[in-house]
Amino acid sequence: MKASQDALPSPPLSDTDETAPKTPVESLAALIKTTYRTSDIKFYINGRPVTVKNPNPDWVLLDWIRAQDSLKGTKLGCGEGGCGACTVVLQTLENGRVRHLAVNACLYPLVGVDGKSLITVEGLGTVKRPHPLQERIAKMHGTQCGFCTPGIVMSLYALIRNSYRDGKFHLTNSEVELQGHLDGNLCRCTGYKPIFEAARTFITEDLNGTIAEINGKEITPEKTTEDDYATVAREANKTGSCGRPGGCCRDNPESKGCGSTGVDESNPKEMETPITAPRPQETPSTPPRSPNKPAFGETFLPYDPSTEPIFPPALRKYEPQPICYGDNRRLWFRPTNLQQLIELKGVYPEAKIVGGASETQIEVRFKKRAYRVSVFAADITELNSFSVDPLQMKQAELESLKCISIPGNLSLTKVEEMCSVLYAKLGQRASPLEALRKQLRYFAGRQIRNVASLAGSLATASPISDSAPVLLAAGAKVKIHSQTGGTTEIPLSSWFLSYRTTALPENGVITEIVIPLPSEEIEITKAYKQAKRKDDDIAIVTAGFRVRLDGDGVVEDAAFAIGGMAPTTVMAEKAQKTVVGRKWSDMKTLDAAIDALLEQFQLPFGVPGGMAHYRKVLTVSMFFRFWHEVVHDLGLGEVDADLIEEIHRGISSGNRDNFTSSMLNRGTKKVGRPIPHLSAVKHCTGEAEYVDDMPRQHNELFGALVMSKAAHAEILSVDYSAALEMAGVVGYIDKDSITKEQNTWGPVVLDELIFADGKSNYYGQVIGMIYAETALQARAAADAVTVTYKRLPAIFTIDEAIKAKSFFKHGKELRKGDALSGSLDEAFSKCAHILEGTTRMGGQEHFYLETNAALAIPHMEDGSMEVYISTQNLMENQVFTAQVLGVPMNRVNMRVRRMGGAYGGKESRTTALSMYLALAAQKTARPVRMMLNRDEDIAFSGQRHPFQSKWKVGVDEKGKIQVLDIDIYNNAGASLDMSGAVMDRACTHVDNCYHIPHAWIRGHVCKTNTVSNTAFRGFGGPQGMYITETIMFNIAESLNMDVDDLRMQNLYEVGQRTPFLQEITDDFHVPTMMEQLSSSSEFEKRKSAIKEFNSKNRFKKRGISRIPTKFGLSFATALHLNQAGAYVKIYEDGSVLLHHGGTEMGQGLYTKMTQVAAEELNVSVDSIYNKESQSDQVANASPTAASSGSDINGQAVKNACDQINERLKPYREKFGKDASMAVIAHAAYRDRVNLAANGFWKMPRIGYEWGNWKDPLPMYYYFTQGVAISEVELDTLTGDSTVLRTDLMMDIGRSINPAMDYGQIEGAFVQGQGLFTMEESLWMKSGEIFTKGPGTYKIPGFSDIPQVFNVNTLQHDAQGNPINWSKLGSIQSSKGVGEPPLFLGCAVFFALREAVKSARGMNGVSEPLVLDAPCTAEKLRLAVADDLVRRAVVERKDDEQEFFIRIES
Repeated sequence: MKASQDALPSPPLSDTDETAPKTPVESLAALIKTTYRTSDIKFYINGRPVTVKNPNPDWVLLDWIRAQDSLKGTKLGCGEGGCGACTVVLQTLENGRVRHLAVNACLYPLVGVDGKSLITVEGLGTVKRPHPLQERIAKMHGTQCGFCTPGIVMSLYALIRNSYRDGKFHLTNSEVELQGHLDGNLCRCTGYKPIFEAARTFITEDLNGTIAEINGKEITPEKTTEDDYATVAREANKTGSCGRPGGCCRDNPESKGCGSTGVDESNPKEMETPITAPRPQETPSTPPRSPNKPAFGETFLPYDPSTEPIFPPALRKYEPQPICYGDNRRLWFRPTNLQQLIELKGVYPEAKIVGGASETQIEVRFKKRAYRVSVFAADITELNSFSVDPLQMKQAELESLKCISIPGNLSLTKVEEMCSVLYAKLGQRASPLEALRKQLRYFAGRQIRNVASLAGSLATASPISDSAPVLLAAGAKVKIHSQTGGTTEIPLSSWFLSYRTTALPENGVITEIVIPLPSEEIEITKAYKQAKRKDDDIAIVTAGFRVRLDGDGVVEDAAFAIGGMAPTTVMAEKAQKTVVGRKWSDMKTLDAAIDALLEQFQLPFGVPGGMAHYRKVLTVSMFFRFWHEVVHDLGLGEVDADLIEEIHRGISSGNRDNFTSSMLNRGTKKVGRPIPHLSAVKHCTGEAEYVDDMPRQHNELFGALVMSKAAHAEILSVDYSAALEMAGVVGYIDKDSITKEQNTWGPVVLDELIFADGKSNYYGQVIGMIYAETALQARAAADAVTVTYKRLPAIFTIDEAIKAKSFFKHGKELRKGDALSGSLDEAFSKCAHILEGTTRMGGQEHFYLETNAALAIPHMEDGSMEVYISTQNLMENQVFTAQVLGVPMNRVNMRVRRMGGAYGGKESRTTALSMYLALAAQKTARPVRMMLNRDEDIAFSGQRHPFQSKWKVGVDEKGKIQVLDIDIYNNAGASLDMSGAVMDRACTHVDNCYHIPHAWIRGHVCKTNTVSNTAFRGFGGPQGMYITETIMFNIAESLNMDVDDLRMQNLYEVGQRTPFLQEITDDFHVPTMMEQLSSSSEFEKRKSAIKEFNSKNRFKKRGISRIPTKFGLSFATALHLNQAGAYVKIYEDGSVLLHHGGTEMGQGLYTKMTQVAAEELNVSVDSIYNKESQSDQVANASPTAASSGSDINGQAVKNACDQINERLKPYREKFGKDASMAVIAHAAYRDRVNLAANGFWKMPRIGYEWGNWKDPLPMYYYFTQGVAISEVELDTLTGDSTVLRTDLMMDIGRSINPAMDYGQIEGAFVQGQGLFTMEESLWMKSGEIFTKGPGTYKIPGFSDIPQVFNVNTLQHDAQGNPINWSKLGSIQSSKGVGEPPLFLGCAVFFALREAVKSARGMNGVSEPLVLDAPCTAEKLRLAVADDLVRRAVVERKDDEQEFFIRIES
């Protein structure tokens, strides 16, 4: 019997007899008995000692943390180390110095914390006493939904603590922003700008500006560059300090211990208080000194370094013990030295060696790999430390080195630092190290680099490894140690055998990676990488190139290694042979090498991973750049500077217009003030409670979905038997648990099944739900359910749907002008120019950081159900949950305190989750909880709709639009959901800001076999306006005119009507904003400068674009949703309880509503408590969507307050205007006055009816408008780009809270930038979505935002007169702002389009440019259409298809 089939021995000791072992399992049992004597993991958590006895072997660190009642601040965002929501800090002791490591708890092995001090966000501060960093992020508006915030706080905290050496904080703006310390953290809400500002001001203000000096000069942001790591050696502090900034008592050699009390370090009970009380301050707070501080500035607690968590002194004496824990399914080992590791691998070669688990845990979680024996080896000193540290060598010793031996498990962060310092000291000789450093800088996030290693990378053998090509090119060797073979060396050139298979012996351990150092100055090694996103992204193609020349510039030796072009990293042998013996600087050498590369790397059109043409182009483009860099570096010839420099961003900057016009002189006390989000400090301290943070209920169960693995198929059988036999499994629900009538639901049309019934209509459709005692047990059981299918032909794309005539019933259209007669022929006949085209646009994943989650609690007495759920739509959840339970709505109470982001994705798709859990709770009479994993959430919840349009436009001789005839298609997916309404808004925004006299606009909703697409911020508006702007560019280029002139002459004028016949009123401010923003941003001057730049640069191109937007506010044609209710109660003590129908998802609705109530009641904001939203307080609440949350709920709140104010009028007259609410309320209560009121409001004026093309009522209550100007730079060799500058101006009326609104503007813009430039959804041919996590789906990160980001709001007209918005009829004359700015992100897209046009012009390309959104690096590079693109073309054979499916096509 194989060892893998035997039950594993029990830890830590075996009860077997002393007979000789016969199997690996028996050998393992004997080793446990002799070596591994404990199954306990001992560590400190926030200063408190913890012993975890024989924990669950399936747990990672995050599982243990979140199992603790008081540690819910660390979040699960993705489970693959890509979002940073789970970031915690490990304090470790290295050579006497305390080091703080930010790590991903969702990946990090639990056993890895043994002997360490773990700090979670709760260990820094609380709401009552926040850490100054937490307070500053909160008060400077660096948080919105707050789900990502604890992770960001911890990443910054680690950076700050590590920077303190020799009495100073060695920090610069560059260190904060450009060295990758935040590249492992994502935020979907804020746009990152306020987080950067908070971090920078904390360093310069709270840390008192103590910035490290080098060579007697203070480092300032202006003097730093992206690679100034090389200017600072990371020297360790040898004093044995506890690591507290400012020093500690242990800095004094005669000190007894930590603190003056003489704590006994061996007594853990005396170490339970981790943070000392703050020192008394003469001044309780200090004002901010930020250059962009708001007019109503916040004050901040001073930073006191003595309050920082120390490294527990007891851990200095901690002696690590070999650990073994687990059960008969799975065992974890933690050997303490290399010999123990070698012995373990000797007796059980299949044991999986784990360091940071950055790859292993991905395999376990997503690929369902079952590693029965795992060995944590990261803490073995022989594998993670130098025997002789090169950083401690003298210069002469360094110069005598012929190689550098890097310990196999040395963290990549340390390798990066080492390479940087040695390159600074050795210069060109260390070019292999500098090339390696460059690759590591952009490998993964800092959290992963802190724990990953070169040994792990080489053992994994990924064909797109960042490090393998440069190591291979450098001639590196791998040192191996095994029990049978001793120590051996394997050249890396012989290492990779096949896909993810290496020459590593099964029982071998990688101990060192040896990198040769060239002895001559004329050998150069360089490395390159291209990915979808610059930071924290897996490579598309990687390369390492090395060349050695003789004194005449002739090639003596060359090594060219390429990753991403074959199943393994390979040497480009043909190209190597081609260049040897040739003069390097000869262009013929370059051409011959490119030909050889193209000959060797012949990729088929449908190559796995896709992008065949782009990958070939990248390979030759990287070599093209390398060739020129060598020529330049060795002085062999003149080289264009733009060719040899990759794109690197600078330190970001920018400003807001300080809210002054919104706040000053408006006659209000509470509204108009930029108070921080009411939950901001809670977000930063981890105390904000989301659904899955709620305390565990008694007898609670956990659910896991059984999801279809067929896009279109008959379901022949579903077998739950194996799942039901698994430990902890209680039962399941599926179609047989309810009636057919109950099994149908839908937000508009009842066309969707709760559970699949006999047929699967898309990959990921829910078949059933398993519930078990733990979440891990439920998930494992769901995976064990067996489903058999008979697969049917499937439709995925819009083109396929059109061909098959697969549409949902829709039939809505808009007609204006001649279209009313049924023909546009006459209108077109009068046009000077007629153009036709097709425009496509991909979808977008919501990627809210908190995935869908819910908790259902049954009340058996009356059959009622309480459901806590992360949703925007309480009423819809209530309606269908009541339906599936068979009870009236009054027995179901939906509750939501806050969401960790939503963006429309939790408006309808959460409903099914509520039904699953409520049904299971009713069936079992037990609470049931579920939070979807990221991949499940993406497969389950749908996306922004992909769109395609076929248009025909006619213009006069000057380019003025006369007529538009257009068919618009969206990909709805398998059910209608809200796709029809999304199409309606797209059709009503296809005019954007331009007058079209004759228009015929038709919408078509395609039915396909993908997950049902749904609402997403903008709700079809961005797609419609994108089509418009694409048409504008086509017109301008066809007529050879300036597109900005074309836009200006086509803008609406007051009195004209839209295609849906709504009149443009004097509230139309786009022309004014275009003028003001162009002036303030020097638009015309920059356009000229860009033209000059492009004329002088071939390989870097710039573009600039100015885009307007006009976004309609209301629930468009769902007229009944334009209503809201509120419930205001004043208690006898004067405190106010506020309920309304809106939900809080980070947009600050609760904060705004509190301000509105405070203003109307004339009380302080602090006296109002806006409790969670729940359906039993406000009935029939409309969803919080369509940017209407403040409008409708604010008016309802005001209505309730007006009622109460009327009742309190006599008491205000009696006690005076300055009387407190406590006095007034007490008196009114004594007089038996009702101090509670239900408020209500419905939106007037609107009432559009489709089909009325004569005199319809308005569709929208008003329009929120804006203008964006974005400037970009494009690397034409790679397709990489950066946004140099963005200026925004928005008309948001009189803001209720400018800070909230600016956050919405910036966050929406960056989200829109992602939509139009990098966020690409891809499907497999099976119908499974491929891009289902941060590893494959890329949202903008910290380094993607505009380098200069300026935001302004409209305040005055062209003559300088203040604008009056009183005619709006909105709450406080404000405007909705959540969705409108998103479309302006396309300014980046169109600026990139301009850059590509310039490149094509220089390359002699005359064909019209077709560039569809998103314009990924792949699309941009291929659109440049230079000689390399033409030479690398991949011919498509008749039967070949692309590897991935883009469903917008």
